[in-house]
Amino acid sequence: MRRTIEFTLNGRATSVEAEETELLLDVLRGRLDLFGARFGCGAGQCGACAVLVDGASTAACQAEIGNLAGKQVLTVEGLGAPDRPHPLQTAFLELQAGQCGYCLSGILIGAKALLDRNPDPSRAEIADALDWHLCRCGVHNRVMDAVALAAKRMRQGAAA
Repeated sequence: MRRTIEFTLNGRATSVEAEETELLLDVLRGRLDLFGARFGCGAGQCGACAVLVDGASTAACQAEIGNLAGKQVLTVEGLGAPDRPHPLQTAFLELQAGQCGYCLSGILIGAKALLDRNPDPSRAEIADALDWHLCRCGVHNRVMDAVALAAKRMRQGAAA
């Protein structure tokens, strides 16, 4: 059934006219011109399409838009701004924690979800939180270092 679905997207009230069963990934990319979340496996197993829904890392390729009414959705586009990047974005750039970049938006979202619930994660906790994000470029160590660096900087900023 087609209806208007209202939710908050990257901090802004948003409404879309859609079939309730349309996938969030299709709506983001096809209607809202947000291309950060990418199609990977289509089965919610690779993390390329990850977004936050009410703070939880969610596979947008599996989330039906009709279930998102009234919810908060954050995509990588809402993570930071060019003039005020999120500490994760800064750390990833500084440590060159990306290569081709296809998986990176999902990894950044997964890392944000982790740091929101655990501001001082161990290396094992970072690895566990990002485990479902597939990356074929071999930058895993730099990704983990960047998440740890961002966590440290965020903690220091909170204490200041």
